Amino acid sequence: MINLTAKERMLLEDEKSHEELCVSKYKDYASKAKCQELSSLFSSLSQKEQQHLDSINQILSGTVPNVNSGSQNQQSNMQQTQSNNTSNMPNLQSTVSKTYDENDKMLCQDSLSTEKFISSTYNTAIFEFSDTQIRQVLNHIQKEEQEHGEKIYNYMSQHGMYN
Repeated sequence: MINLTAKERMLLEDEKSHEELCVSKYKDYASKAKCQELSSLFSSLSQKEQQHLDSINQILSGTVPNVNSGSQNQQSNMQQTQSNNTSNMPNLQSTVSKTYDENDKMLCQDSLSTEKFISSTYNTAIFEFSDTQIRQVLNHIQKEEQEHGEKIYNYMSQHGMYN
């Protein structure tokens, strides 16, 4: 059982509210997106944000979730994603679609702004926790938030939304 300071608890409650907003927002955006690819992206992000919310709730209840169990697979997937992104770069310019739904663009812009904000709040929280294991969990979540932002950015880029 971990003992949280009042400040640590307050920071976690803030992160909890941010994650709840993301889960709700991405579920809503999945239903509003005109592009099926974007709808699937938002559905996936909603599930990941729910996992983050579950982790925050575990910490608030006094236990530290284990985030290292999938790190080997995540590193492998990350390397594969980076490899795919790099190998596709030369062809990106020729495959960029200049037609997109304006509402989809707004959903993406809002989502990217949200991910930037949430990543920064985790950055602040990481420095405020004394427990190394909790810092590692928060760092893991922050890294995933950055990856969410990258996915949104890549979608926008590939669809001519990001200049």
